[in-house]
Amino acid sequence: MKSLKTILFATTLTAGFGIFMGTTDAHADSLYTVKTGDTLSTISHQFSGDNSLIDLIAKDNNISNVNMIFEGEQLTIRTADETTQAPTQQTPVAEPVQEVQEQSAPVAQEVAPTATATTSSAKEWIAQKESSGSYNATNGKYIGRYQLDASYLNGDYSEANQERVADSYVAGRYGSWEAAQAFWLANGWY
Repeated sequence: MKSLKTILFATTLTAGFGIFMGTTDAHADSLYTVKTGDTLSTISHQFSGDNSLIDLIAKDNNISNVNMIFEGEQLTIRTADETTQAPTQQTPVAEPVQEVQEQSAPVAQEVAPTATATTSSAKEWIAQKESSGSYNATNGKYIGRYQLDASYLNGDYSEANQERVADSYVAGRYGSWEAAQAFWLANGWY
C-alpha cells in the first residue's frame, strides 16, 4: 500500500509539474527593479514602446508621486493582454539628467520637460536646513548655503556661483525646489 501511495504521489507531482511548465498565463506580470537613470517614461517605453503605461505602473505600485521613483525599488509591470486595458492618457516626461552625486540615490523624473528650479519658499527652507542660510558654512567637503559638494563649485565659492550651481543641480535632479524639499523631508538630505 505504501508503494502505491508513493507511485500516485510521484505521478501527481510529475503531472502537476508538466502542467505548470506547459502553460503560460496571458495575464502575467513582470517584476522590474528600478536602475539609476530610470523614469516611469523609460520603463513604459521598455514595455510598450510609448508612455501609455506611466499611469498604470503608478497605480499598480501605489506610487503617489509619478515624478519620483527610487533606485532599487521593485515595480510590478502588467504585460500581455492587461496592457491593452491601460489608460491612453500620455504624460510628457523629461529624460533623466546624468547624476553628479557619487553615492547611489533615488532618481527623480520631471513631468514638464522645460521646468527649471526657481526661487521659492522651498529653496529657502532647504538653505535653512542645510546651513542656516550661510554662504560660508562648511561641513567636510560640503560648502555654502546649500551644502553642495566642493567639486560642483569648481573652486568658485561666491554667492552667485552657489546660487547658479544649486539651481542647476536641483533642476537636473528634482525638477523643482518643491520636489527637492519633498525628497529632503523623506530622506533628511537632498
